[in-house]
Amino acid sequence: MQASAAEQRERQIVELLRNGRQAEAFEGLVGLYEARVFRLCCALLRNRAEAEDAAQESLVRVWKNLAGFDGRAALSTWIYAITRNRCLTALERRRHEWSLSDESVAAQAESHAAPAPAGEDPQSVLRELVEELPERFRRCLLLYYYEEQSVEQVAAMLAIPEGTVKTHLHRARAMLAQRLKALGLDDAQLWLETGT
Repeated sequence: MQASAAEQRERQIVELLRNGRQAEAFEGLVGLYEARVFRLCCALLRNRAEAEDAAQESLVRVWKNLAGFDGRAALSTWIYAITRNRCLTALERRRHEWSLSDESVAAQAESHAAPAPAGEDPQSVLRELVEELPERFRRCLLLYYYEEQSVEQVAAMLAIPEGTVKTHLHRARAMLAQRLKALGLDDAQLWLETGT
C-alpha cells in the first residue's frame, strides 16, 4: 500500500529533524499542520478568536519542543497532543474567568447557543444540528467526518480510548438521525439531491 502525500511529507519532516535541520522541519510542519491545528482548536474551543490564539500558542510550543521529539509517536499525534493540551488549558482558564455573578456569562452562553434551523437548506440545518450536539460527541464527529481522521487518530487527538470514540460517533449519528427525522429531513433522496 502506497503512503499518502501527507504521510510522505511527515516522513520528510521527521528525516529533517533527524538530520538536525529544525528550521526546515518546522517550516514543513507548519505547511502541513497549521490548518489542521487551527481546525482542531476550533472544534475544541468553539470560539474563533480563542482558537486562533490556541493554534498559534500550540505551534510555538511545537517549535520550542521540536528538538525533544523522539519519534515514539507519529509526528501528527505529537502535534495534536500539544494542541489538545493547549485547548484544555484555554478551556480551564475560560471556566475560571467566568463567574455566576458575571454579566458576561449570559452573553457568552448566548454566543455559544446553537442557532435556529435555517429553513429549507438541509446542509445548513445539518451543520446547526451538529453544533447542538453535546461537546464530547461533536468533537469526535467533527474530527472523524470533517477532518477525515481515523478512529485511532481521533482517540489519540482527544486522549480517549478508541471504544469511547466509536460510542460517541454512534450516539452522535443516532441523535442527528432522530433530529433530522423530527424535522422531516430523513429522506435519503433529499441528501442525494443536495450533493451529500
